[in-house]
Amino acid sequence: MEVQKNIAPLVEARNLTKIFTVSRGQLHAVDGVDFSIFPGQTLGVVGESGCGKSTLGNTVLRLTEPTSGEMYFEGKEYSKANRRAMREMRKDMQMIFQDPYSSIDPRMCVSDIIAEYMIINRTYPTKSEIYAQVEKLMDTVGLAKRLADAYPHELDGGRRQRIGIARALSLNPKFIICDEPVSALDVSIQAQILNLLMDLQDELKLTYMFITHNLSVVKHISTDIMVMYLGKCVERAPSDELFSDPKHPYTQALLSAIPIPDISMRNKEIQLIQGEVSSPINPKPGCRFAARCPLAQPECSENDPALNEVMPGHSVACHRVR
Repeated sequence: MEVQKNIAPLVEARNLTKIFTVSRGQLHAVDGVDFSIFPGQTLGVVGESGCGKSTLGNTVLRLTEPTSGEMYFEGKEYSKANRRAMREMRKDMQMIFQDPYSSIDPRMCVSDIIAEYMIINRTYPTKSEIYAQVEKLMDTVGLAKRLADAYPHELDGGRRQRIGIARALSLNPKFIICDEPVSALDVSIQAQILNLLMDLQDELKLTYMFITHNLSVVKHISTDIMVMYLGKCVERAPSDELFSDPKHPYTQALLSAIPIPDISMRNKEIQLIQGEVSSPINPKPGCRFAARCPLAQPECSENDPALNEVMPGHSVACHRVR
């Protein structure tokens, strides 16, 4: 999707930080992250498990309260908004959760799950109007009407995730965070859900933050991609440019590990990342990736690299990339 970037961002974060206090000290889950997402755009957030992707998504929606930093939605700062203001704002900001089974109430049938948000927010004056909208939402996400009275345990993973998508759409949001929405699904079902999300984006003019560890998936759906490592953004670029010209050593290693279904590429060299992942608890000064980076210099372990724009729209946090 082509996005006009001469307009204001829909969602923006500046120096967003989330630190958890644990028995051994301060765990830096999200550490000084900046991003802007424009209307109709999809920002892909990638990185290995434990890098802070899901915590970032939860913090953006204030399901987890930020430690510091600023967040803006349609130009309005909301990181310190009160509960009533957030309740109104969340009508425009929704989430599709990673596990389609644990994120829905197993004691409720499909139609009641989808109707729940509309009932709580009194979106329509009568229940008959709400359940009429439920039927439309089920049709929109590809759920047969005969499943309206079914329970989650009677359905497969793909249908459960469609329930989660319908519920997220029920309040007509402008922005949806997709937290690994296809990671728990079979490959064939993944493609169906991804295509559904892209069709809905075009039809409803939605804006996404798409969190995943699957680089093949993120390339398919994203406009821009942000690569995270231990709470830090190490690279951010347009999707095509990131895949064609990755700058950060960590990004290069991730891309080299993508399997290619081509027998002529069976001898392709994979950049293995050596060493142990550093602890995010009380992190030492310097680049978080330095202990595993094959290009690391003494400076990398002493000074934290800033995220600098090396090309228009392409930013990298690395001392060796200027």
